[in-house]
Amino acid sequence: MATTEQAPRTRDDTRLTGAAMLLGSALSNQVGAATAALAFPVLGPAGVVAVRQWVAGAVLIAVGRPRLRTFTARQWRPILGLAAVFATINLSLYTAIDRIGLGLAVTLEFLGPLAIALLGSRRRIDLACAAAAAVAVGVLTRPQPSTDYVGIGLAVLAAVCWACYILLNRTVGQRVPGLQGSAAAAGVSGLLYLPVGVIVMLHHPPTAGALAAALACGVLSSAVPFLVDLLALRRVPAQFFGAFMSVNPVMAALVGRVMLDQRLDALAWVAIGVIVLANAGTVLRRVG
Repeated sequence: MATTEQAPRTRDDTRLTGAAMLLGSALSNQVGAATAALAFPVLGPAGVVAVRQWVAGAVLIAVGRPRLRTFTARQWRPILGLAAVFATINLSLYTAIDRIGLGLAVTLEFLGPLAIALLGSRRRIDLACAAAAAVAVGVLTRPQPSTDYVGIGLAVLAAVCWACYILLNRTVGQRVPGLQGSAAAAGVSGLLYLPVGVIVMLHHPPTAGALAAALACGVLSSAVPFLVDLLALRRVPAQFFGAFMSVNPVMAALVGRVMLDQRLDALAWVAIGVIVLANAGTVLRRVG
């Protein structure tokens, strides 16, 4: 009898541990992005992204151990597409963060997975979620004298890249075993940023503090979330993983406020909450 009662408790503990890990992963990711912003005045977004991509490439190659020589042309095509997405998404996002702030940039980027979750759905509840998210975006990007439309556009580009990442990652997962495809894509992306990083650092010699911030960004926003998310997926169902990702815009806004003194008005907080709830609800319904 004691054994029968203990099993659900153990399973609940495992899920709580997984949820705590996902929250920690989201916090690490956003703290890393805020740390990156501290290096922008010296290295600029491109220099910071170059360092981040090098760290991400090194970590994923070490973990995934891709057998590059065995890949066929059919496998390389989506891998190279994924590498291009890796190379674009962080540059567009970090440049957007530099222009419009962490909370707003990450929230707009989050429209990518929300769009994929809603893609093809004709259910009224999903259409209502899409309409609510559209209104929330309108509130966040409402014209003001200080509105930075370039920054908003770059955040939307990051959202498009995230949607492409989801679609390409599915194809890579089907064609390449294990983590080899993602690892190879990260390695190629890191190589693409070698000339970018060299040029940036030649024209803007990095200080020790800026370089340390960029390296910390690579660890906190790439290495830690990647490894923690892998461990968390062993403890929580995939649908909860997708729903927990919704915490990132809120976490970004909070971290931006604490670390970068980036303030959002009450209406912006409400809009962020609407987008988060729309995504979480849509993900849970699709897998329910």
